Amino acid sequence: MSRSTDPLPAIDVPAGTSHHPIPCRSGQDRLRQSRGVSHPPEPPIDGTASWNNSSRVSRVREVIIPVLDEAQALPGVLGRIPAEFTPIVVDNGSSDGSGDVARRLGARVVVEPQKGFGAACFAGLSAATADVVCFMDGDGSLDPAELTALSDRVAGGHADLVLGSRRPTQPGAFPPHARLANRVLSLELRRRSGVRTTDLGPMRAARREDLLALGIADRRFGWPLEMVLRAAAAGWRIEERPVSYALRDGGKSKVTGTVGGTAKAVRDMLRVLAEVDARVARERPAAAEGGA
Repeated sequence: MSRSTDPLPAIDVPAGTSHHPIPCRSGQDRLRQSRGVSHPPEPPIDGTASWNNSSRVSRVREVIIPVLDEAQALPGVLGRIPAEFTPIVVDNGSSDGSGDVARRLGARVVVEPQKGFGAACFAGLSAATADVVCFMDGDGSLDPAELTALSDRVAGGHADLVLGSRRPTQPGAFPPHARLANRVLSLELRRRSGVRTTDLGPMRAARREDLLALGIADRRFGWPLEMVLRAAAAGWRIEERPVSYALRDGGKSKVTGTVGGTAKAVRDMLRVLAEVDARVARERPAAAEGGA
């Protein structure tokens, strides 16, 4: 697929961004038994995880799961990951042992000490090796089974970026303040890029190398928005698919569930939008001079 050179301005990547892959060390049999169980028994650290078993069908997909204190939800999330996916859990400074829980359950764990949603996503993307990658939250609010439908559109060559548009399945899952903020950001995104979206949710799928080539620079909550902006500027085919959205499985919400968290996310995304506006303002005089 032919794509144009990224027209967005270069943004300095914060220093210190790093990722440290940690080999998974759990057994595959217990993990298979855990699928569909909210809190499966912990497997012994005695072998290779089921996702890394060479006897399985050839894998072409990975799912990156950034986490911050999601130890309670991770067993249920990882237990429902489709068999064709390898999970990469990015521990972004958890204090509740989230990384250890994920490792015991057989997931590959990446430790990202630089705080920030974008920093965790970038660390997972950098550590991934599959052709097609997905992102999703690790709080239990999303259904991992829906990863297959999203990634099929990319793997089949029908779309370049597929966004999961959240449809709440429980009261309170998508509170009014989060809906309002999401609506405003979607409208601003459409005004600047022409992309019609209804949600900037955390579940999405694309090709790994193409995402890296976009040069997404935000390391905070602006990461999801910048991904769409850069993809649109590069001429990507962007689609939405509805995905179910439930209450989180324990732990503390960082964004949607709190007004403060939503405000922080909006602030970071508005900053990304302001950078786009600044680019346009700089390009207009240059274009006028070139046409003179």
